[in-house]
Amino acid sequence: MDETHQPLPEIRKPLVSRTLIEWKTLAILGGPILIAQIAQMANGVIDTVMAGHASAEDLAGVGIGSSLWMPLFLFFMGMLGALQPIISGYNGARRPEKIMPATWQGVYIAGAGSVLMIMLLTNVHPILEGLNLEANTAGITQGYLNAFAWGVPALLLITALRGLTDGLGHTRVIMAFSVLSTLINLPLNYMFIYGKLGLPAMGGVGCGWATSLSNGSAAIALLVYLNRSRLFKQFHLIGSWTKPNPALIRYILSIGIPIGFTIFVEASMFAVIALFLAPLGPVVVGGHQIALNVVSLLFMMPLSIGMALTLRVSFLIGAGASDTARLISRSSLILAAATALVFAILLFLFSSGIAALYTSDSNVQAVTVRLLMFAAIFQVADVIQVTCISALRGYKDTGIPMLIMLFSFWGVGLPLGYVLTFTDVIMPAMGAAGFWVGLTGGLASASVLLGWRLFRYRPQTDLG
Repeated sequence: MDETHQPLPEIRKPLVSRTLIEWKTLAILGGPILIAQIAQMANGVIDTVMAGHASAEDLAGVGIGSSLWMPLFLFFMGMLGALQPIISGYNGARRPEKIMPATWQGVYIAGAGSVLMIMLLTNVHPILEGLNLEANTAGITQGYLNAFAWGVPALLLITALRGLTDGLGHTRVIMAFSVLSTLINLPLNYMFIYGKLGLPAMGGVGCGWATSLSNGSAAIALLVYLNRSRLFKQFHLIGSWTKPNPALIRYILSIGIPIGFTIFVEASMFAVIALFLAPLGPVVVGGHQIALNVVSLLFMMPLSIGMALTLRVSFLIGAGASDTARLISRSSLILAAATALVFAILLFLFSSGIAALYTSDSNVQAVTVRLLMFAAIFQVADVIQVTCISALRGYKDTGIPMLIMLFSFWGVGLPLGYVLTFTDVIMPAMGAAGFWVGLTGGLASASVLLGWRLFRYRPQTDLG
């Protein structure tokens, strides 16, 4: 087994040295994850920027459409994300014979998820009618989702195969194919949105077609690589085909469903907020979408550290090094806090310039700048909670964290945000900014409760 990216811990060294070595391992694992996440987020940024320069209606349509497909995708991504700690644990325990059977069960789960997700995305017209959207905006939204749905199978297949590559510590693989997808998406967006090379100008709908084609191309390239790469010679996907195993699928889902639901709880709240704001008009929706896009992009660094932390903790537990797993789990909070403070300062200083990069509409810019002020504070709590929950996922502790997130977001964040946005109960109605304050309150609650869970948790070895 390759120990280049996931070395066994050196337990005889002093505490500070051990901590620095583990941080270096996180950097080796997390650096490529960060680039992959940025490349994937870049597709959203490209869509938002190009649609925004087409028209406010196109920007709103893509924004609302993204708010509908993103929570669904994140649910399945989280569910399939169980493969990463499972396979990393097998890797740490030196049990390679269990890796490909788990990978194939993930592929089967991805196939079933694709069917469900496509059915939901191509039938959202009742939701759009209930929002009383302008006819043009509603048409752009549905057209965008119809086009995007064609690329869903490729998107979920890549997500399942990421469990294999990341779980083995080779995080550069998905990085490479994520960058490839982005490089394909950019020129396709330009052609489809604005009507170049003889194509009709599709506006926001063109974003969906470009994303589908870029995802499909990356998935095909990844499949070819995994079956021909010397690096994965003992893990060739086709050559190691395994039939469906109900017991193993249930095990993966027992870990993955709480992860998926946890991510869905957070993402769906963003979607609900966007839908609540829709009647306020495309300017407010556009400003909110840009602010959310900026925050999501900045969030990629702490998220990447968290994903690397999940891999490292699960590997160490599999290897029987629970003391080192506890050390890296707790010390990573220092990295998280430092990252959050830096990003908060950047948002305070450069909010006007950021808004101008996304749109030339001065009204949308004004809304964006105001929301980014609140988003700067939001960053701090968000980074801390993702670090805590990532460590717990490495321990395969997903049930209680799911309940904590459910309470914090839907019990604290969303109700508080609604009251601050639309009512004068606490203070004069704040508009869209009220939801960002509510989000911050929900994240603060999650940070405290997840931190308490992490520091009190005692892991049990469970390799399935």
